[in-house]
Amino acid sequence: MSTDLTAPRWLDEEEQQAWRSYLRASRLLEVALDRDLLAHGVQLSEYEIMSMLSENPRRRLRMSEIATLVVQSRSRLTHTASRLEKRGFVRREPCEGDRRGVELVLTDEGYAAVEAIAPLHVASVRAALTDHLTRAQLLAMGAAMAAIADGIEATGACEEVAEGVLPA
Repeated sequence: MSTDLTAPRWLDEEEQQAWRSYLRASRLLEVALDRDLLAHGVQLSEYEIMSMLSENPRRRLRMSEIATLVVQSRSRLTHTASRLEKRGFVRREPCEGDRRGVELVLTDEGYAAVEAIAPLHVASVRAALTDHLTRAQLLAMGAAMAAIADGIEATGACEEVAEGVLPA
């Protein structure tokens, strides 16, 4: 009996249901979190970058590193940085020790914005995500998503996004 290795491995009924549940929930989650942040003048993609910068002791990260962390093309990150820069939340500076690179630096105004928005954002995360799961479910979801991210990163797909080959 020969097996066609090019034939698709179709999802069974349970897998299809799980996949569709994931798609719907992930989209609803992003819309809910974005909606709550927009009430405070920032998008989820902007807040994610600002909060990452705020967690760095020097409140700065290399643009290429941020692009990889948030899975955005460098051009999309540049546009996001420009919007944040216009509001005074960040500034771009040459990398210390490597003048060819650029770092995004969180300003004092940006840090104050993160401090003001963070309690509201964590309440939004709890209301939209964690309050609907047991701790075991949440931790299992985190482990599953980390495994998925690791598997995708191993293919090099994230490098393609960062280089702008794929839309982000």
